[in-house]
Amino acid sequence: MIACVRLATLAILVVTLGAFAARAEPGEDQTATIPRTARPPDAKLYIISPQNGETVTSPVTVRFGLSGMGVAPAGVATPDTGHHHLIVDAPTPSADAPIPKDEKHIHFGGGQTETTLSLTPGTHTLQLVLGDKDHVMQSPPLVSETVTITVK
Repeated sequence: MIACVRLATLAILVVTLGAFAARAEPGEDQTATIPRTARPPDAKLYIISPQNGETVTSPVTVRFGLSGMGVAPAGVATPDTGHHHLIVDAPTPSADAPIPKDEKHIHFGGGQTETTLSLTPGTHTLQLVLGDKDHVMQSPPLVSETVTITVK
């Protein structure tokens, strides 16, 4: 019985993956088809603190700023809202795929507007990216300036 259920599940998975593969031309980048939510043109995303060039001690409190839009938790489809993602010591992620989630791409899907980071001594970069309900950047992407700090 369990073997039959597993076989049926595998068959459904193969058919589903085949259907997705059939939608794209050979060599076509399927990530480019991810739908993106429009955002107000005057929206701004910024880091309130720490400021660019500042020398700080760890732990570091990072405060997020957003104007022209609201903050909503991940999964909530309210117009003109999004949630923060903090990029630490990494380049801006691609706008054609969901924002990665790892130690360099920190998601704040609960709608948080600040965090405290433990950073090693040295130079670090911080950047905010706003994601929609599905962790995809809006169109056009809303990205803060990169802030460079030195941790003593």
